[in-house]
Amino acid sequence: MIETNQFKKGVCIVYKGEPVGIVDFSVSTPTARGGNTIYKTKMRHLRTGQLLNESIRSGEKFDEVDVERHKASYLYNDGSNWYFMDDETFEQFEFTKDALGSDVDHVPDGIEGLQAVLIDGHVVGIELPLSVILTVAECDPTIKGATAQAQLKPATCDTGLVVQVPPYIEPGERIKVDTRDNRFLERAKD
Repeated sequence: MIETNQFKKGVCIVYKGEPVGIVDFSVSTPTARGGNTIYKTKMRHLRTGQLLNESIRSGEKFDEVDVERHKASYLYNDGSNWYFMDDETFEQFEFTKDALGSDVDHVPDGIEGLQAVLIDGHVVGIELPLSVILTVAECDPTIKGATAQAQLKPATCDTGLVVQVPPYIEPGERIKVDTRDNRFLERAKD
């Protein structure tokens, strides 16, 4: 059993009799006396891929979904579908851009650490590593001495993801990005 206070991105639960994975959530505490904390969740139905927005009261308990995880490899994309392979069974599977959602911007060529999420032997999702290495395609030039404080600037990566980076980052550099919140972590060590 999982309680609402154990929610985190990627947790799979049974909600209203259906398997769902938590994509994102926020906690809201009402100001009225006796008001319960509310967890506003964005969940993805694991069989259909449909996104659900639900508000759940704190303290509710849910059964965990019995999921299996296999190492997976990214193969290629054709612009509308992204193709992967289960490294244990060597079966290939695909996801549309809509099914991957915002994760599509975190899947560069050569990505490592992917996991296929399976329910009853069927692939229902892909799990990203905590960080990925992306190449900066374009960003504003550095202006030396413009301010006394370090400010961030937007940089567009080769996958289309826009990340706020320090001013010393230039196009062509490889950077490590957190897949949970799109935060710049560091320059990639080659």
